[in-house]
This record gives sequence, C-alpha cells and structure tokens, in this order.
Amino acid sequence: MKRRDFCKLSISALVLGVFDRFSKAAEAAIPVAAEVKEKATVYFTKEITPESLVKIYSKISQDIQGKTAIKLHTGEPHGPNLLPRELARALQAQIPESTIVECNVLYPSPRQNTEGHLETLKTNGWTFCPVDIMDADGDVNLPIRGGKRLKEVAVGKHIENYDSMVVFTHFKGHAMGGFGGSLKNIAIGCASGKVGKAQLHGAGWSIGEPFLERMVEGGKAIADHFGKHIAYINVLKNISVDCDCDAHGAKPTCPDLGILASTDILAVDQASIDMVYALPEKDKHDIVERIESRKGLHQLEYMAELNMGNRNYNLVEI
Repeated sequence: MKRRDFCKLSISALVLGVFDRFSKAAEAAIPVAAEVKEKATVYFTKEITPESLVKIYSKISQDIQGKTAIKLHTGEPHGPNLLPRELARALQAQIPESTIVECNVLYPSPRQNTEGHLETLKTNGWTFCPVDIMDADGDVNLPIRGGKRLKEVAVGKHIENYDSMVVFTHFKGHAMGGFGGSLKNIAIGCASGKVGKAQLHGAGWSIGEPFLERMVEGGKAIADHFGKHIAYINVLKNISVDCDCDAHGAKPTCPDLGILASTDILAVDQASIDMVYALPEKDKHDIVERIESRKGLHQLEYMAELNMGNRNYNLVEI
C-alpha cells in the first residue's frame, strides 16, 4: 500500500492495518512456553454506543453465569472523564443477577469509607442498579499462585458472593501504573481499601517494576478466583493520562477508538496498548509518554511471565 493511500485511512482502519506488525513483535517477546498457545481472540468495534457494547459483550459472555459482579471504576466526585453511565446501564441490563461492585480506596477521598463512597455513587449517577462496596464488611485473602512479590492479597469480602465477574474497564493512563486496563481494574479495584491496596502499593507508594508486579499479582488472584467465569471489556474513550481516581484528571488528547473485549485479560490489554501505539504521533504522544515514563508496559511482560493469557491474538471486528 502506498504511503499516501495509507494516510487516508480512518483511525480504525489504521489500527487494524498495523496489528499484524505489533502481533509479530509481541510474539517474539513471549516466553518459549507461551509460544505454543493458540492465539487469543479479541473482539473490536469502533462504535462506542450502548448497542455496540451489548453486541460485543454477547461474544464473550458464554461462561458468565449465576450471580455476577460487574467491576468498573465509578470515579471520584464529578470526575471529568468517566465513562457514560448509559453504557454501564445497558450492559448491566443484559446480565441477569448482576451488581456493580467497587471497593473503598486508600488515598484521601470521600470513597475512603463506605458511607462516603455510597454518597459519591449518587453524586456520579450510579443509581440505576445496586452497587456493592465489597469491603464494607472487611476482607478475605486470596492466594497468588506463582507470585514473587506477594503470596496473597486482601480483597473485598463480598467477592465470595459472586459466581462470575464482568470486568468493564475505562482504558486510560495512570499516575503510577502508566496505564489502567482490565488488569488494573481488578487488581487495585478489588483489593480492600484498608489492607489490600496497601499490600499492592507497598511502602512509600513507589512506582516502577516492584509496584507493577504487585499489581499484576493482585490481578492474577482475582482472575484465578473466577477461573473461566470472568470476561473483559476495555472502552477506549476519554483516554486521559490520568485515572478516574483523579478528580481533576487531565483533558484527553488521545482520540476515542472503540471497544475491545475478550475472555483473555492479557490479550485485551495488549490489544488496547497496540491500538494506542498505532496512532499518529500527535494523537498518542501524551498517553505514550505517561505509559513509558512509568514503565507501564511491564504489566504486559509480567502478565505473560505469570501465564495470565496470551499477547498474541486475532482481532475480530464486529
């Protein structure tokens, strides 16, 4: 394809056109033991609407059953970049016996305790269905198989009440992790506010590989807990360099890209990163700088090391 023709393509076509290059690079970086795996499947739609969300969820919902937790980041009061509530409303309506779940936070915030957290939910419009603050009654320890930083992590006790989990993630930057995808959503998001989050952050709230590896290990505990009864959706919209835990998050400079979904947590986060990195420099500069300044790509490397999924995937547009 001639360069002048390539430049005329839409963002979605551009992304799809370069995925093969990224996939080959990712494959080369996978440990030998993982190379024999079949490629994961990641579904993609460039439309960010309730209808497209419901459609893409139907592709990954085969093992979601029983009482289901929908894990999303409901944000600080009046957070500027939160996902539209109508998306979550449409998804929740499609999942029988489903409840949005959250845990309290460690940093100073109204969400530091259950009472303030519930008030924040009202402020931000999460009132269309029940929201379970999973650590309202304390925590429970989940084992981390193969972890080199942690052997267990404290998560919200109510996690024991659910048979399945749908991880509904606002993909964006993060001050400590570089980026927040499905991994960050379940790792930090399901850790209990008083104990688990302190375990993952460690002393001094340092950034870099030790923190990233603890975060990945926390996510592995959640993924292993639900086994095949967990699925992942990343919404690439309002992609700020800051997380929704920042009430004054920076205005997004990256364009909206679409929705990605998979039953493979590593594949869906890898595909999200690939999609961002495929953008023109002017569109990706800020978010890539945030990711790389925090060594955020190590999340993917360590997830592969812990056999949490496959960095090599087939992208299926719907």
